[in-house]
Amino acid sequence: MRVFVTGATGFIGSAVVAELLRAGHHVVGLARSDASAAALARQGAEAFGGDLNDAAALAAGVRSSDGVIHLAHDWAAGDLAESMVSDRRAIDAIGSALEGTNKPFVGTSGVMVLAPGRIGAEDDAGDPASAASFRVPSENAVLAFAQRGVRACVVRPSPSVHGAGDTRGFVAMFVQAARQHGKSAYIGAGDNRWSAVHRLDAARLFRLALEKGTSGTRYHAVGDEGIPFREIAEKIGRGLGVPTVSLPPEQAGAHFGPFAPFTAIDNPASNALTRARLAWEPQSPGLLEDLETGIYTS
Repeated sequence: MRVFVTGATGFIGSAVVAELLRAGHHVVGLARSDASAAALARQGAEAFGGDLNDAAALAAGVRSSDGVIHLAHDWAAGDLAESMVSDRRAIDAIGSALEGTNKPFVGTSGVMVLAPGRIGAEDDAGDPASAASFRVPSENAVLAFAQRGVRACVVRPSPSVHGAGDTRGFVAMFVQAARQHGKSAYIGAGDNRWSAVHRLDAARLFRLALEKGTSGTRYHAVGDEGIPFREIAEKIGRGLGVPTVSLPPEQAGAHFGPFAPFTAIDNPASNALTRARLAWEPQSPGLLEDLETGIYTS
């Protein structure tokens, strides 16, 4: 299959490209710079020049392919609202180019679109009041193409997608905060739960969704369904050799910066339906195991 991938050189995207190539697919990655094109070439993938704001280029890349995995988000402007508008424009360009073909279109969301405080399932719709409510319109936009002759589905990765090479994800940010302040922290009792998935397991799920996904379905890239945040903080503290402390909510901002609101969210998520529907099983180390190896703290 000739697969068009946006976000192909990112932390998750590069793993998805490698997974697709190993499975025998021909990968075409959207590249907005010479550096991105060179990175794709090193992996053995083809580069297609353009960016998310170039609807004509997106449509041309899509029409020449047998399926699409959309991973990219344009964060360059630093404006969340505008980046989500840009994402929905890209989704519309991709989906419209696929309309009536029954080709696969795999979009990306996140389990943080789910209502907090309970174990979220794949069939649960995104909650407009969730921590990642800004992603709900994009998720719904992808799934709407299931009614327009596109085999459209969505993968929801865990908030913590971990593994070697992670420098910008939540865990890397928590480690950076612990280094900066000389202590690893959690909020209150730290019993709020975080789901996590290794990037290689997530990449395999994106491939399976492309190959076998059912139109209109959501899949959860979840390995660890719910780790108490306190345990994550303790692993980071031990890895850095700094104390682990509880912070009251009003001190979270000073320690975690703009990501503080996420650190107290209770966001466990199930992978049961994903495993049953796609025969997907997490195989790589869990988050606590990854932290134990020192890849984040050494």
